[in-house]
Amino acid sequence: MSKNRGFSLIEMLIVLAIMAGIVGLLVTNMDGIFGRSKEQMARIFVNETVKVPLMAYKISIGEYPSTAEGLKALVNAPAGKEHRWKGPYMESLPQDPWGNDYRYAYPGVHNKAKYDVWSNGNPGKDEKIGNW
Repeated sequence: MSKNRGFSLIEMLIVLAIMAGIVGLLVTNMDGIFGRSKEQMARIFVNETVKVPLMAYKISIGEYPSTAEGLKALVNAPAGKEHRWKGPYMESLPQDPWGNDYRYAYPGVHNKAKYDVWSNGNPGKDEKIGNW
């Protein structure tokens, strides 16, 4: 008499239930994982990526773009500065990871001798991500 060894229906259902629980935990934690990476991407832009184009602009023009000119001055020559402008210093202006424009001020509120660049961050949080 040979006995077939295998999994019973109950054992299979238990395994599926455990797997569904694990997948559920992973899916609910994905927003936290990707949310942190979005914040990191914004932090890299405001602290590193925009630094070189702004410095190249300053070398050409003699000062950073004004608050009114904004980061757009890195892509298109501001009025009255076309003869000194050697850009574009960036091909285009990226948006932050939440689909909003990065903000810019010169002189900065946080960096008085330089500029402030920031993202308003995740719309669900009241937390700016800036170069300060």
